[in-house]
Formats: sequence, C-alpha cells, structure tokens
Amino acid sequence: MDWVWTHLADIGGLTLDHIALAVPPIVLGFLVSIPLGYWASRSPAARGVLLTVGNVLYTIPALALVVLVPVLLGLSLLNPLNVIVALLIYAVAIMVRSAADAFAAVSEDVRQSAVAQGYSGSQRFFRVELPLAGPVLLAGIRVVSVSTISLVTIGALVGIPSLGSLFTDAYQRAFLLEAAVGFVMVLVLAAVFDLILALVGRLLMPWNRGKSVRGGDRARLEALPVKVTGSI
Repeated sequence: MDWVWTHLADIGGLTLDHIALAVPPIVLGFLVSIPLGYWASRSPAARGVLLTVGNVLYTIPALALVVLVPVLLGLSLLNPLNVIVALLIYAVAIMVRSAADAFAAVSEDVRQSAVAQGYSGSQRFFRVELPLAGPVLLAGIRVVSVSTISLVTIGALVGIPSLGSLFTDAYQRAFLLEAAVGFVMVLVLAAVFDLILALVGRLLMPWNRGKSVRGGDRARLEALPVKVTGSI
C-alpha cells in the first residue's frame, strides 16, 4: 500500500485524464442520438437502417477503431481526439436504440392530445415527448456512461494517458497492485458517474419518481396548458 500513497498525485492525474476523455463522448453521444432516435421511432425504414449500422459499428474492436480514426481524420496517433471520436461512435451506436425505444414508448394518445390542445410540432417534442421519453433515455445514457468509462482504458494501449495506463504499466512491470488500483478506480469512476446521472434524472424528471414511463404519461398530460400559441 505504500506505493499507493506515494503515487496519489499520479493516480489523481490519470483519473482526471480519464474523465476528460469520457465526458465528451457521453454528452455528445446523447445529443446526437436524440434526433436520430426520434427519426427511428417515427420511420420503420430509418429504424432498420440506423439500428443495423449501430450494431455493425459496435462490433468493431475498440483498439482497431482507435487506430483507424486517426487514419480517417488525419490526426496524430497520440491525439486524445482519437479516443473521443471512437467512443462517440460507440456511444451513438448504443444510445440510438435506447432513444428510438424511448420515443416509441410515448403513447400515441398523448401525442394526439397535445396536438388537440394546440401544440406545434416543436412544442410537442420539447414539452411532451422528450420529457415522457426521459426515463428510458436516462437508462440508456447510464449504460453508455458505464461502457464509455470502461472503454477509455483502451487508449492507453496506443499511449494516450488514462487509468488504463496503470494496466499497461503494471503489465510491463509485473506489478499486480498497480493493476488492482486501476481496476478499482475505473469501477469507482463508473459508479460515481452513474450516481450523478441518476440524481440529475431525479431532479429533471420529478414526475417520474415511482412511476413507469407509460404511467407518467397521463400525469404529464394533465399539466399541459389548455392552449399554446406560437413556437419555441
């Protein structure tokens, strides 16, 4: 354990590097998947194409994708953007399916009721469909978060610093404790991210506490104003 105490600064620095690589693909993957998932939920043809492409992309080995990205983008192999772009591809591949299922789970009766009360297309999406799809979207991004934090470690194999560097260094030195520390830190980081997302979900979706997606539809609809004019 003396090694841990004498290398706390190094472990902390690698943890920050890990977070810096994990956050952009999680956030961007969520934002990109929302319109794609909505499109997939409204068009069976689009759903088939998007989910098939997503499945194919997710089968690409992570290390191969990290090496392939700089070739396609013309970046240096050691550029952290390579890991971010690769993980963004994986995040979208996972999240599009969750987003499509989330929007498909919103009752058609609720959509029609919103239209009947004067909601425009954008108002219906942002004030009715997106909030009601929120619980499933939250579940999807929590899966993406755990997956992304785990996959960030792959970057260490091509020299991009993260908690994965503890694994590669431990392998080279045959030092099991260092690998164990890296393993524990990745688990802790994944748990912290998951907890943060769960808390954010509770704050942003108070109507969903203790309710199912479909069970919250009616409660949300009852809060709609009688008439809305204009657009967002």
